[in-house]
Amino acid sequence: MLTYSFLNIGSDRLYEHLYKCIRKDVIHGILSPGTKLPSKRSFAKHLDISVITVENAYDKLIAEGYIYSIAKKGYYVADAPESGWWNYQPLTKDKVETEEAEQEPEGFNQYLPAPAQSHKDTYFADFLSNHTRTDNFPFSIWARLMREVLAEEKESLLLPPPSGGILQLRSAIAQHLRQFRGMHVRPEQIIIGAGTEYLYGLLIQLLGHHKVIGLENPGYKKIGQIYQSSGVRCQYISMDEHGLNLKQLMDSDVNVIHLSPSHHFPTGIVTPISRRYELLGWAAGEEGRYIIEDDYDSEFRLTGKPIPALQSIDVMERVIYMNTFTKSLASTIRISYMILPKSLLHSFYQKLGFYACTVSNFEQYTLARFIGEGYFEKHINRMRSYYREQRDRLVEQIRNSSLNTHTTICEEHAGLHFLLNTDTNYSDEEIVRRAQAAGIRLTCLSQYFQDDRIHSSEHILVINYSGIAPERIPEAVRRLAEIFR
Repeated sequence: MLTYSFLNIGSDRLYEHLYKCIRKDVIHGILSPGTKLPSKRSFAKHLDISVITVENAYDKLIAEGYIYSIAKKGYYVADAPESGWWNYQPLTKDKVETEEAEQEPEGFNQYLPAPAQSHKDTYFADFLSNHTRTDNFPFSIWARLMREVLAEEKESLLLPPPSGGILQLRSAIAQHLRQFRGMHVRPEQIIIGAGTEYLYGLLIQLLGHHKVIGLENPGYKKIGQIYQSSGVRCQYISMDEHGLNLKQLMDSDVNVIHLSPSHHFPTGIVTPISRRYELLGWAAGEEGRYIIEDDYDSEFRLTGKPIPALQSIDVMERVIYMNTFTKSLASTIRISYMILPKSLLHSFYQKLGFYACTVSNFEQYTLARFIGEGYFEKHINRMRSYYREQRDRLVEQIRNSSLNTHTTICEEHAGLHFLLNTDTNYSDEEIVRRAQAAGIRLTCLSQYFQDDRIHSSEHILVINYSGIAPERIPEAVRRLAEIFR
């Protein structure tokens, strides 16, 4: 069987390296036309890589014409074309930029955004990033569904979608929530948008700029920045061991609260059902009060069944539910949605129905098929297993290292991060600085409070394990332990 080394592959992804190895063998005649390639499963097992990695490499080779597939038979090396295009060398990026630079006006580049840089290039291990690893995205299925959409939805693709999004996607989401979250909503209650940040803006316009929004403290600071940049007044409500502090909420001027009861970031607290009913009671206590329920990673509760969403137990229609596919699929798939109470629907379409949906029809139809044909459920199940293994591997490494004597792991059973409580004399700023010097990117819990100086003596690390390469975990833990020596 074909054997390739995956050592010293540089910045290439695994599938890219495998693709290049096979392509090189095809071009140089080592793999002759008609040669049958190994099956994806047996090849993955032989090379000790994932089946998805092999699948992505094969898909890229097929797309470029180096190999072809026959249903139920396998993959074969394609015949070399007479024109010899396999030996064609395209213009390099450097050459193109050199030729075009002479035609650009002086100072032109100052208006262009800086090129995006991946933190994987600057850190050995990133415990802050939640970017999806390439091997975990279902590229082949997504590409096939996109081709089907292009072939079968030609007319619909070029029609302007309703302001809330295309019906097929909204219906698929409603069906998914009914089956897996016990939520019974109608498709017209679902509003599709390009990211939750856009949807926050719609909510501000819908509810009014006079509302006072309550935010969790500690919490994800960007949410407050978005609301405040739109001229909305925010008040920060402390967290207790059960979630948002109800007494502090009652004593505040807040009439809309934004919270994440299924898995709070960064504390990891899961709000118990009793506190959820108390929050619903607060919302029902005065006209115009609402709860924005941010259910951002509820799919990844790794042990036990999730507690019902606030929306599913809300009989007074005071909960606005929000979720996104950036966590479950990829951070660059900017598709999010909110579910409005029926009582707000008429007002939404009357005030904001003129807005065009900000997600392209191409992506909406593709995602609708991905959910409707069962691929989303399979993907979530596969990713739950992957993240559970990630967490268990990381926790085991920590407990088998010198960290075990002076750290405590907390809140590891929900979502994609946990807390590491450390016993150290270093300040949080010093911990972060020493970690950075060791090639480790991380944050401390104190950094998520409005006044981080008050809590900076607790020395609690926030460990997000979704983006770190599994093979780097042992060395990452070793470097983390060195920080506290």
